[in-house]
Amino acid sequence: MKKVLFINTGGTISSSYQENGLTPTQSAENILAEIPELKEICDIDAHNLMSIDSTNTQPEDWASIARMVHRSLNQYDGIVIAHGTDTMAYTASALSFMLGTVDKPVVVTGSQVSILAEHSDSKKNVIDSFLTACGEVAGVFVVFNGKIINGSRSSKIRTRSYNAFESINYPYIGLVENGKVVYTEGVFADRGTVRHPYNDGYASEVFLLRLIPGTNPAIFDAIRSLGYKGIVIEGFGMGGVPFKERSLISKIEELMKDGMSIVVTTQCPYEGGDLTIYEVGQKVLEKGVIPGYDMTTEALVTKMMWALGQTTDPAGVARIMATNYVDEVSLPADATSL
Repeated sequence: MKKVLFINTGGTISSSYQENGLTPTQSAENILAEIPELKEICDIDAHNLMSIDSTNTQPEDWASIARMVHRSLNQYDGIVIAHGTDTMAYTASALSFMLGTVDKPVVVTGSQVSILAEHSDSKKNVIDSFLTACGEVAGVFVVFNGKIINGSRSSKIRTRSYNAFESINYPYIGLVENGKVVYTEGVFADRGTVRHPYNDGYASEVFLLRLIPGTNPAIFDAIRSLGYKGIVIEGFGMGGVPFKERSLISKIEELMKDGMSIVVTTQCPYEGGDLTIYEVGQKVLEKGVIPGYDMTTEALVTKMMWALGQTTDPAGVARIMATNYVDEVSLPADATSL
């Protein structure tokens, strides 16, 4: 029987109603006690790393989780992490980069309803996660509502429904059906990924800017004054950035000349961006911004933090952002890679 480590970090799955609303109160042991069926799947060790609502999650917490997982991987066949849903995709993406190329399953899961509730989705999600953690496919995954999702392609798209998470621009790793894991055929064929070692370094000074019509160019002066080292800009459509009235181009160029790394991506979650198609994309691309391609916002933000934790050289950051480490991005043939 395989041995799996269960790490509790909090979230709805471990919450109960308190004076000020749902608050994480349940330990890893409490969660496991509610699901006796798990004893038939594997041997489990439990660890309580933290107990927070995931809205309060900080980059420091990603590094703490990564260190715990990294220290434990040699002792277990797989690892399951209970986490709040609100920032789960950020944590799964950050772990994908920090942990390096893993040779065992690391599964992040949670629930929309507390483990203590009568009709909770938590039991199914946890059982599915342990089945995945006992599987033969390695990587960092989000397991939710029967779907096994590449961690760096996961995104929360619904606030209440049990099918809260989706795999963005990438097929499911597999599904859990009737107590069995069914992997997607050929999902890892021709991956083109680059193996990388464990590195939990990061720089949290990354700003996410979603453009709206009328965005004031002076916003970039404010971002610079706050000490940010990188910006992820969600442009319009394919990634367009205004260059006429209230043009943002000169400010972007100014910040890049000062050594700031800037990614431009699309606000649309599906199908990715392409800055080469329209003039509003080419104008900013020719200034040297980093294309976001089809990465999720969560992956772009955490990857840039991770990149800036390794180097502040804009060329080095650009090379890291244009490298496919964990199938987080579909790169065109002419993209620069390490």
